[in-house]
Amino acid sequence: MESKARTRRILRLPEVIHLCGIKRSTIYLWMSTGAFPQAKQICPSMVGWDSLEIDQWISARLDGKDWKSEGEA
Repeated sequence: MESKARTRRILRLPEVIHLCGIKRSTIYLWMSTGAFPQAKQICPSMVGWDSLEIDQWISARLDGKDWKSEGEA
């Protein structure tokens, strides 16, 4: 059976909370320390997260690894 390629999309905060199982305050705390993907400014009044980065974060956590963004070594 073939695996489906993930479609890259913008996730809003309620969906990130649901997918990751962590609260809003924890998301923003971990973002500030680099332990969680950064939200991207979509428009002046809206932020969202890259679904592929959230998937990578979840995979890293399930594998017992720290998440690192693309720009980090």
